Amino acid sequence: MKKIAVIDYGFGNLKSVLNALNFLGAQGTLVTEAGKISAFDGAILPGVGAFAPAAQFLSDKNFDSAILDYVKSGKMLYGICLGFQLFFTKSYENGRSNGLNIVCGEVKKFESGIEKLKVPHIGWNSVEFAKTDGAKKMFDGIENGADFYFVHSYYGSLQNKEQTSSFCKYGVEFCSSICFDNVWGSQFHPEKSGKFGLKVLENFIREV
Repeated sequence: MKKIAVIDYGFGNLKSVLNALNFLGAQGTLVTEAGKISAFDGAILPGVGAFAPAAQFLSDKNFDSAILDYVKSGKMLYGICLGFQLFFTKSYENGRSNGLNIVCGEVKKFESGIEKLKVPHIGWNSVEFAKTDGAKKMFDGIENGADFYFVHSYYGSLQNKEQTSSFCKYGVEFCSSICFDNVWGSQFHPEKSGKFGLKVLENFIREV
């Protein structure tokens, strides 16, 4: 049984993530101390909330360095929603804040004036798979254009498009997920996205 750390830094949708992992046959465990992450086969950084206080909390509790060391060790890491955004170099949510810089890029806000967008972007939206090896791993067994569940006002814009595994259109086309090396991330919530979301998590567990 794969042991997956669900990093609890006070900003996560923890119960749904744990339930999904356990349903899929993995052992999901909440981790509240940075030093304990290294003992797990894989790790998930979930998140709901604002970038700046989340990044500050990671720094204050030494989760930032522990997460970076975990990635360097070669073990699998998955960031969900805010957890995914924290992978980026910086965010402009309520001023500029620095992220983990696992992904070179920045987090921007949707412009609500474009096509009369409703912000935040809440609900189901189809995603278009990128033509990358990472996309094949992440979305194995899922048809292109499948719907996933989103809740966010900001989106990530990354420099290296080869790290992208899917795109979503909401006023602008944005990166809805990444998959490269041992790093996975999605702006959508797989734990709230029904059978397709569960399949993504199953594919992650398989790679762990």
